[in-house]
Amino acid sequence: MSSDLWSFSLDLYAKPGVEPACLALQAAGANVCLLLCGLWLEQRGVTFDEQRLEQLRNLAEPWDEQVVQPLRALRIQWKEAALEDARLNGLREQIKRLELEAERQLLEQLETVTKDWPKERQAGAGQWLQSVAGNAGRLHHDALHQLRVAVSDT
Repeated sequence: MSSDLWSFSLDLYAKPGVEPACLALQAAGANVCLLLCGLWLEQRGVTFDEQRLEQLRNLAEPWDEQVVQPLRALRIQWKEAALEDARLNGLREQIKRLELEAERQLLEQLETVTKDWPKERQAGAGQWLQSVAGNAGRLHHDALHQLRVAVSDT
């Protein structure tokens, strides 16, 4: 699997079952970029730490709320109308690309924050995904399992 978070995320998201698992967790309130970062940290063997988790959330949540979610909401809002209007569909595709770019920039920020975190391969590394998923992970345990299986298949 790729060493940088963006490439890791693209590779993982392309695996069977990952997209629906991420979307189910997202619908339950999880931040997909944090999920991907959590998986990446687990795969790298970074020991879980509550302060590190809080640092990631403090970075991700404002960007997600102010940038990613408004783009996503607009893209979703235009979905039906864009099926019948080619001009609107073109704009919707631009919004979709902007949303993806906003997520890429967030993943790059998350990678920058975590780049010097020690890789210890201790038992605590497996806590990242469950912790970043929060309540969504408790509601969709199967989706978390699907993500872990996809990472282990690399």
